[in-house]
Amino acid sequence: MSTDRLRIGVVGGGAFGRGVAKAASRTGHEVTLWSRRAGAVDDARIRVSAELADLAAAELIFLAVPSHVAEQVATELGEHLDGGHLLAHVSRGLVGDALEPVSSVIRRLTPVRRVGALAGPLVADALALGTPSGAVVGSHFPEVADAVREAIAGPSLRLYATDDIVGVEVASALVGLLALAVGHAQARGVGPAALATFLTRGMAEASRLAERLGGDPKTLAGLAGYGDLLAVMAGDERPEQAVGRALAEGRPLLEATRDAGGYIEGVTIAERVVTFAAREGIEVPICDAIARVLAGRPAAEVLQSLMVRSAGGE
Repeated sequence: MSTDRLRIGVVGGGAFGRGVAKAASRTGHEVTLWSRRAGAVDDARIRVSAELADLAAAELIFLAVPSHVAEQVATELGEHLDGGHLLAHVSRGLVGDALEPVSSVIRRLTPVRRVGALAGPLVADALALGTPSGAVVGSHFPEVADAVREAIAGPSLRLYATDDIVGVEVASALVGLLALAVGHAQARGVGPAALATFLTRGMAEASRLAERLGGDPKTLAGLAGYGDLLAVMAGDERPEQAVGRALAEGRPLLEATRDAGGYIEGVTIAERVVTFAAREGIEVPICDAIARVLAGRPAAEVLQSLMVRSAGGE
């Protein structure tokens, strides 16, 4: 791997993929962006290709596709990669009813073993514009975190590292779900105390899920978890919040997700989290409440059911 100028591939022409590509090109690296859409990025320094084979020459690849297509894309991408590649994904989801981390999908379907996950209070606009931000790279391989730092870190982006990749992935996915609830609650005028209680207990549920999936609950106290959630509360205006607000206004779910930019990870994961938790004997009343609202139950009724639950020890 070069220590001066990396060859970087980015899979995905959505907002996050374009943001990563622009961040990498801004720091002087050679970037190829794979996208099915022509003209996916307006930056002459970035090569846009519709052929995954063109990413084979990359040293570091960023996978920036939604979790529901991760298996398909990983299968196709894996035909062009080998064990020499480094790969970091930026998905905010978990795959299937087993809530499989995307890093596991990558290792299962490609020859790549040195995998990482980029998460935390990082949004596409900050990456694209270079505004001050921070994030965390989860990986068992220090060289992955080092390569991601070399690729996109700089004066405006501070990157930390942890070897708890599963904790990072679960934190990112569950914060996405809670972000949807934040938008809904704020639109309904839920007060700060109630919202703080709701989110704190929601993060406790996320910690239990992370532990069951093989992660470290402590990871959720860092940038991938509470750091990301603080950015939501500070108003980083991510699509999940927009969907939550739209639902509170009575708009149909399909319309809300379309106007927010299409596929929203938090919408699809709620029911799967509840099903997984029931199967594993984990209590997730906050996630269950969000799932019920997404399924069309009246929010006031759902909130009341939470308030009358027995409160145990913290």
